Amino acid sequence: MNRMDRMDVTYKYFGAPDGATAARVPTTMRPEELGGDELGQGMFTRIKPETMAAMVLTGIEGIPLHRVPPLELVVLHPDYAVVKLPTTVVDPLRGVGVEAVGAAAFIWSTVPDRSGPSDAFGVYRLLNEWQDFSRRLHEAGHQPYCLVWP
Repeated sequence: MNRMDRMDVTYKYFGAPDGATAARVPTTMRPEELGGDELGQGMFTRIKPETMAAMVLTGIEGIPLHRVPPLELVVLHPDYAVVKLPTTVVDPLRGVGVEAVGAAAFIWSTVPDRSGPSDAFGVYRLLNEWQDFSRRLHEAGHQPYCLVWP
């Protein structure tokens, strides 16, 4: 199997005040150096940003899977891409309690024809991490972005 047959992708979610700042992040640091960045602490995961958006909007907001808005491409480079997630993906998480997060995890675990984690407890843990991430973004006045690289 050659490299093109199976490519692992890493996703680094981070906050930035605007698209111009987010676009500069990959040029100022190498992916292996991204633990926390100058824009605040980020999150590494293997969960695609499209899946994260769908998980929150379907589980918390009750939006049907086919109505989840697309992500905005900020930078497309041969070595990486930066996408902006809709603010509607992180904002709903700030105001909900444990019960709503648990319900969202259960809902996502039962949605047919979707990708991503299907174990309700795993989804619950992931949504809790995103809830914390959402609060940090809000406090910093930042928007959610994702750096993607193979």
